[in-house]
Amino acid sequence: MNRLSIDAVNALDAAAFAARFGDVAEDSPWVAEAASEARPFADREALAEAFAAAVRSASRRKQLALLCAHPDLAGRAAVAGDVAEESRREQAGAGLDRLTAPEFARFHDLNTRYRKRFGFPFIFAVKGAAKDAILVAFEARIGNDTETERAAALANVERILRFRIEDRVAP
Repeated sequence: MNRLSIDAVNALDAAAFAARFGDVAEDSPWVAEAASEARPFADREALAEAFAAAVRSASRRKQLALLCAHPDLAGRAAVAGDVAEESRREQAGAGLDRLTAPEFARFHDLNTRYRKRFGFPFIFAVKGAAKDAILVAFEARIGNDTETERAAALANVERILRFRIEDRVAP
């Protein structure tokens, strides 16, 4: 995907903005719709902040739906390729598509325990991370209380949004 200048982003009409950025937040185009209201953006940082602000200002119900829209890391859907293209690329970049059988079993166990405990999938901005670091974070965060973990998951969603915007918009 060609990266747009911030001027080109600001020039997009609502439909074109939604088409270009509607998938930045996993299966949650409402985030881009809300972010677009903050136009014009001074720069890429302001655009990323508008996406983050849209998530932060959403109702708890919408935030939970956004969290639940994320796939399990190294989950069955990811292995089968049944996730959004960006999620597939991000997980592959972290080596999650090349796990050994014991590593896959460990991710599966952690994913199952985490979802049961918190009611949403473990979310970690995997871009630039190695699978070992992801597992360390997974093990550490599974012991959190629900509110701490919800905040950690939302912070990681914001990082994911930022990475995806950086991939689409020139500095």
